[in-house]
Amino acid sequence: MSFPPRYRTPRARSRVEAAGAESRAKAVRAAVELFSTAGYRGASIALVAEKAGLSQSGLLHHFPSKAALLAAVLEHREAEDGRFLSGTDDRPPLGWAAFDALTGLVARNSNRPELVGLFVRLSAEATEPGHPAHAWLRDHYTSTQSWLTDAIRDGQHRGEIHPDAPITALVHLTVAVLDGLQQQWLLDPDDIDMVDEFTTFVSGLHSQWDTTPTTSSTA
Repeated sequence: MSFPPRYRTPRARSRVEAAGAESRAKAVRAAVELFSTAGYRGASIALVAEKAGLSQSGLLHHFPSKAALLAAVLEHREAEDGRFLSGTDDRPPLGWAAFDALTGLVARNSNRPELVGLFVRLSAEATEPGHPAHAWLRDHYTSTQSWLTDAIRDGQHRGEIHPDAPITALVHLTVAVLDGLQQQWLLDPDDIDMVDEFTTFVSGLHSQWDTTPTTSSTA
């Protein structure tokens, strides 16, 4: 006999909740893989359910639509990247530390081709206003640009970034380099070293806009 949730013992509810969380996690993992290779439109609920080892009705119990599943996938990706960038301080780094954190994220992503593929394919699809991820894509770029703008301004305020550094141009250029390297890496991972090339880009920014004094020995 199956009792309604409010009549279950705490231990029984705990087991049910754990099973539900595991099913949701399986669905999200399967969706990440399928959305990253086939795109949102190319991956059906049936395919995701089969990949996750769930029935379609079981999958739809947790995610009532493919759009809801997509939202969970994007939330999962954003949460992972946010935790990584914030580190132990639980807040995003500023100044040159923001660019160091991005270099670390690029290195991390070089071992996560499924999440890079997810972003590249979904961002291409989601430029269309009617796509379920369109609002997410706008928010993603808005928040990224806002963070980098704050990071550069903070660096200028603290004297580590030159006051003449063109903030808007540097923000847009950084985002363009990140996105472009990811797309090229997916196309030819053996020819593109994302970490090395983004490190080179950041080094160029330091060379032009870093105001940190260098020490030299005198006779």
